[in-house]
Amino acid sequence: MSLLTARALGIILGTPLFSGLDLVIAKGDRVGLVAANGRGKSTLLRCLAGKSEPTSGEITTARGLRIGLVTQDVPDDLLDKPLYDAVLSALPDEQAEYESWRVDIALDDLSVPAELRSRPLGALSGGWQRVALLARTWVTEPDLLLVDEPTNHLDLSRIGLLQRWFETTARDVPVLVASHDRAFLDAATNRTLFLRPETSRYFALPYSRARDALEEADAADARKFENDLRKADQLRRQAAKLKNIGINSGSDLLVNKTKQLNERAEKLEEAARPAHQERSAGVIKLSNAGTHAKALVALDDAEVTTPDGQLLFKTGKIWINRGDRVVVLGGNGTGKSQLLERVAAAMTRDDADIRPAATAVLGHADQGLTNIDAFATPIEAITHSSDVGDQRARGLLAGAGMSIDLQSSKIAALSGGQRARLAMLLLRLRTPNFYVLDEPTNHLDIDGQEMLEDELCEQGASCLLVSHDRTFVRNVGTRFWEIRGKRLVEVEDPEPFFEAALRAQS
Repeated sequence: MSLLTARALGIILGTPLFSGLDLVIAKGDRVGLVAANGRGKSTLLRCLAGKSEPTSGEITTARGLRIGLVTQDVPDDLLDKPLYDAVLSALPDEQAEYESWRVDIALDDLSVPAELRSRPLGALSGGWQRVALLARTWVTEPDLLLVDEPTNHLDLSRIGLLQRWFETTARDVPVLVASHDRAFLDAATNRTLFLRPETSRYFALPYSRARDALEEADAADARKFENDLRKADQLRRQAAKLKNIGINSGSDLLVNKTKQLNERAEKLEEAARPAHQERSAGVIKLSNAGTHAKALVALDDAEVTTPDGQLLFKTGKIWINRGDRVVVLGGNGTGKSQLLERVAAAMTRDDADIRPAATAVLGHADQGLTNIDAFATPIEAITHSSDVGDQRARGLLAGAGMSIDLQSSKIAALSGGQRARLAMLLLRLRTPNFYVLDEPTNHLDIDGQEMLEDELCEQGASCLLVSHDRTFVRNVGTRFWEIRGKRLVEVEDPEPFFEAALRAQS
């Protein structure tokens, strides 16, 4: 039974985000919504939820359908509310007064610790804020759930809990979920919508299989376009020959035939549509300055501690060699980011237990992308941190997906994806030969994630990195260090850690 149907739906905000979209959501559907940053995913969800109007087309829903929309950001008026009260306020006043037990059930279902429920939302991590927004929607008992980027800021244990929540508690509620997490989409969805400006594609398959089907469909479109143009060209050449014969012979029949052939060619050309060409949200390129040193960094039983000096773990004697892409595995709070920060600091000041090669050149990006915070605008970030001129800087920024207007805008006004691409561009201009990357795929769309993967692999980059993105880790990592208790242990494969983390009841 169809719960929601969209016909010929389109939205134009300056330029078309999407058009001619047909979509049907029925019971049992778990639809993954995939598109590059800024291409209309959030706008479509708001439109389907009745929060905004489409430019064209229509949306029909089953009688009495309750649609729940889970947005990415916490509304300002909720930031000062305790988590529990923020969820309770989603209920109508009378229901909130007599049925507050619904909030307890929703928070228990989402495994929200009791000590967090009285804390203001604004004081919680981005991951817990996402969980609170999901609870606010779930407590209203929706018949259809629309979810925008639910795994952002979540560690693997929380992603595992979210996947299980979809499989159990929310199993009877159809879902449309926008996400850039490829592994999550494969685990949580059974259908995929690729949102495009003109010809969106819908497959009754989870993401990875749908991506293969999409590539086949695009290739078929490309072949059809070439064949149609070839047929049109052949018709025009035939028409030209008949026209000459008809004129020389004075045959009205041949002249008429010529006209018919030209008309057929014209119809073929008008109907021919080129295959979809994805507009990149901005290119990600890295550099690798190269070095003759075999070992770029040597760690001699270095201690990794909390800011107040409590021991988290010791590294043992271990090395990062040229060409290694080392992934650090561990739960939240085990010291992954602290290790990366200490290694990065050792590149510029003496550290008795962490010794970099003399030729090692650091490229460092932390989770908060603080390497770009010292600058007011993107153009200042490029010109003040490198020796490129203004014109070259503008060309580089344009290649990274920033228009002329954005180049002179405040960095704080950039989207997460734009900030991430700017941070990668700054790293590239420093021509490092050793990268330290903490959650580098945060805010990047799938296109950006794949670009970063390709660059790290094709450049033969040496790096130490942390990521909760399972697909990224699988595609990039060549060595894996896992924090176990108070020790850092090298493991052959990240999969046992992934499986344990996804099962963890955090």
